[in-house]
Amino acid sequence: MKTEKEILNQETAQERLEKHLRTVAHIGHVEISVTHFEKSLWFFTEVMGLVLTERDGDRAYLRAWQDFDDYTLVLRESNVSEVNRMGWRVSTEESLKLFEKQLKEMNIDFIWVAGGQKRALGDAIHFKSPSGFPVELYWEKELFETNDPKLQSKLPSHPSKYSFKGVSPRRFDHVNMMVNDVKKEQQWWTDLLGIHHRYYIQNKEDVRLGSWLSRTNIAHEMALMRNANQDGASFHHLAYYLDSPDELIRAANIMAENDIEIEWGPGKHGTSGAQFIYVFEPSGHRVEIWTGGFLIFSPDWEPIEWGPEIGQLGLEMWGSTPPESYFTYGAKIGE
Repeated sequence: MKTEKEILNQETAQERLEKHLRTVAHIGHVEISVTHFEKSLWFFTEVMGLVLTERDGDRAYLRAWQDFDDYTLVLRESNVSEVNRMGWRVSTEESLKLFEKQLKEMNIDFIWVAGGQKRALGDAIHFKSPSGFPVELYWEKELFETNDPKLQSKLPSHPSKYSFKGVSPRRFDHVNMMVNDVKKEQQWWTDLLGIHHRYYIQNKEDVRLGSWLSRTNIAHEMALMRNANQDGASFHHLAYYLDSPDELIRAANIMAENDIEIEWGPGKHGTSGAQFIYVFEPSGHRVEIWTGGFLIFSPDWEPIEWGPEIGQLGLEMWGSTPPESYFTYGAKIGE
């Protein structure tokens, strides 16, 4: 198998330039359908403490207090709880055209969605990953603005006040997807979108159990987990970031007081070093609340392997055992 250096040497200068420009910048938002719209909206606004940018008919647009974008989460009323779209901002305006070219060369079906058809978004490209996850690439997205004195912060670096309500996470952090073949799916996301492979877990049979990827310097913006059922892809969770462990314990107390099911945690992932709890919102989507995690600054980072002899510590350092549902349950994928 050729090394990355050998592959780069075979590429022309134009190809290298296009590959450099044809990347995503960061994860931007996730859109989910919910079967209990009012209860889910209550959970995300009152229990989680997200800011409601706007409610428009059967949709609600939300964000954490230091998310700069107009929204990072969209709830849509439906009779099925599923993930409808995962949005990534591209690195440059030119990147969208380069992705269009690459998708054509790879014979991947896609559609253009003109700017203005979706709230706060410019032109976007929609397509699906090999496992069927719905992807959205965009360049333009409006920032959050408010004239509401209850939301306005006097601090220029805060698009809105710290909410003081519920969990009050600082930002939307990442998504996690369950797939049959982690290695194959990870390679596609890295090759096409330029999302760096950060670390992974292998089992005794040398099967990839999980891969974690990011384009920014956080430990991961997306994760891929092996579906223990091997019955196709599903949406595992969306995650929010807190500043400190004491806020995480506070979040666990808030969940218990509001009859929200805690699936697992508090615990600590050895892979990222992050402390966590996993909960289920009223429509059945899994939500992770976490804090900590290492940062990555090296431009030539090599993925870290967690082998079977130590993989359990990667999953949970403190010795708790995840429930079976953690490896088998995920929300459906929308069409």
